[in-house]
Amino acid sequence: MRSGTSLWMQLLVAAGFPHVGEAFPEPWAPGLRAANPRGFYESQLVAGVYYATNPHPETGAYLFPEQTREHVAKVFVPGLVRTDVAFIDRVIATVRAVRPYCASMQGMRELAGEDREGLLFDVPVSPALRWWMENFALIRDVATRRYAAHVTTYDRLLADPEEQLDTVLPWLGRGHRAPALAAIDASLRHHSDDDAPDPEDVEERHLATFDELYDHIHTGRDLSPAFVDRLNRTDQELQPRILAAREQARGALIRHLSARPEA
Repeated sequence: MRSGTSLWMQLLVAAGFPHVGEAFPEPWAPGLRAANPRGFYESQLVAGVYYATNPHPETGAYLFPEQTREHVAKVFVPGLVRTDVAFIDRVIATVRAVRPYCASMQGMRELAGEDREGLLFDVPVSPALRWWMENFALIRDVATRRYAAHVTTYDRLLADPEEQLDTVLPWLGRGHRAPALAAIDASLRHHSDDDAPDPEDVEERHLATFDELYDHIHTGRDLSPAFVDRLNRTDQELQPRILAAREQARGALIRHLSARPEA
């Protein structure tokens, strides 16, 4: 979320891939369209392709792995972790620098306002902690389950879309390059490192680790054993804060939903 997933969906749809998800699925909070006027291409599968989402909990429709191998679907990192490997053929993972990510995530939450259902899959922690927990989970999942993954950054995609598409489309084995390139509009980018401040709720030493992890991904450097140890230590140190924030938010959400007339 807020790291280029919608842009990748727009590119792949333009390239001719069949897809799961609509640009603006209903119901969709009108204010959220401003965050991505060209569409989000989301479905229930952003939560993962697993027993709770496939078969569809309302219609019972089932997506068969052998029939949907060339379909593209947006799946957020927590959903990727819980997705059955039978449905994972290729993964394009996109990462954004922590400062613009935090600014973008905060803007998205402000657009949603009281319509928290509009951000149903927004993990209830601060943007900086969410950035960490999801990107750490992504790296751990790729390393553990070893599926084919192309991990890049939002900045790299915007800076050189030709290089990214020339790498990704042959790797996927299909797709039309020209219409995919035509779908890129860098003017829609709202936040950059130049105008995004440091997150206030993260210690400098942790923020330095965040930045170094992003630099590894952006430049395509391998993670050394020493740096992996540093990532593991950072996660151990941040986990108590993440768990406490999620428990607090879970209680608040239960109270909010219980107060609704249709609850």
